[in-house]
Amino acid sequence: MIRTVESPPHMSAPVLAAYSYCEAVTGQQARNFAYGIRLLPTPKRRAMSALYAFSRRVDDIGDGALAPDVKAARLEDTRALLARIRAGSVDEDDIDPVAVALSHTAEHFPVPLGGLDELIDGVLMDVRGETYETWDDLKVYCRCVAGAIGRLSLGVFGTEPGARGAERAPEYADTLGLALQLTNILRDVREDAEGGRTYLPADDLAKFGCSVGFNGPTAPPGSDFAGLVHFEVRRARALFAEGYRLLPMLDRRSGACVAAMAGIYRRLLDRIEREPEAVLRGRVSLPGREKAYVAVRGLSGLDARHVSRRTVRRRA
Repeated sequence: MIRTVESPPHMSAPVLAAYSYCEAVTGQQARNFAYGIRLLPTPKRRAMSALYAFSRRVDDIGDGALAPDVKAARLEDTRALLARIRAGSVDEDDIDPVAVALSHTAEHFPVPLGGLDELIDGVLMDVRGETYETWDDLKVYCRCVAGAIGRLSLGVFGTEPGARGAERAPEYADTLGLALQLTNILRDVREDAEGGRTYLPADDLAKFGCSVGFNGPTAPPGSDFAGLVHFEVRRARALFAEGYRLLPMLDRRSGACVAAMAGIYRRLLDRIEREPEAVLRGRVSLPGREKAYVAVRGLSGLDARHVSRRTVRRRA
């Protein structure tokens, strides 16, 4: 069982200001993520915003216009900051609000900060321009940039006392992260191509005649782009099905948060499956009313109960 320790109701003004900064960053930069974590109680929501703000900083370095060697140096500087946070050597009046908030989070929640080292490793793969021959190769990257975030989040959520199979919760959180990342890769295939990045495995691209890449609003001539997308969608659905086994292990509001974030991405996956070439014309997204429906469904516990019933049937 993974327990969490709630932040105290009162905290110093510098720490409160640091969390406010992280929540502002989250609200501005990650609407889907912010939509999910608003379902959490305040201490957990603040902790998740601190994790996001640090992760955003790492991602922004990787996505920026700096030379690769400068990016690599800044990522290592960020790793050094993480080491200070891990050592508890960041003071409340430090000028870096993200460091202050994340230090406070690490003091009150059992977050495995090594996951942020993995994120840095994953972004360094981007900086080096790595490509991936097989799904097994891509999984290594996805675990760094998304599976690790799932495990970090679990440190904030915790698991319910007596939850059956809770020892596998980190595995399920990791798998759910992979599902979200693969959905991101499908959604952003054109945007990534324009930035010179290809994430889908080379083996898969070759199988469906897409090795030339995606540099326009239409599929490569003679390719089976729809076949490629449907193949990857099936892979993502299998990951979601496995990762959703985490839900019954969480308390109601943490489960609602996870169900909301995952539900939004599952619905994106549905849209991509229905119209594969839409991802070549622009970013696929959900309207606010549909996100609200997903949040209500998560709060109702429908997804968690569905997973619980399915798990019981399997055991029977």
